[in-house]
Amino acid sequence: MKAAGLVFIVIAAFVLQMKVSLFGVAPALTAVVAYSFGIKSGATRGMFFGSLIGIVEDSISGNMLGPNLLGKGMVGFFASFSSGSVFRWTPLLGVISLFILTVLDGLVVFLARTLFQTMPTSPSSALLILLLQGLLNACVGFFIKPRNVE
Repeated sequence: MKAAGLVFIVIAAFVLQMKVSLFGVAPALTAVVAYSFGIKSGATRGMFFGSLIGIVEDSISGNMLGPNLLGKGMVGFFASFSSGSVFRWTPLLGVISLFILTVLDGLVVFLARTLFQTMPTSPSSALLILLLQGLLNACVGFFIKPRNVE
């Protein structure tokens, strides 16, 4: 039952990410799922699950395999550090860390595609898109909390 719910959440994130946009920018909902799993399950499992989401996203997009795998894996890994092991968790920390990790994920994907393929967009457009994605995801970061926090 738990695995089926997790698969449903991941599929819903992929579908909503493709269909929903605000100001022409789609939110990076798969980064939110990787962040949520990393903050609730720890560094190793978060990195593994984030990498799994990333490889699926790379496969669906039709581009080269690897950028989303690395980006989402980093989100899952670094999310575990905001769960109380390094910092004391507060909702504001959740907002800030999800914003930073979303921008980091997008930056990794953009740089990898720029280095190993053709540049997907101009750097100024990419920065604007990354900041908007970070702001959209940061709103959700307020509601995601680690398991060890009541």
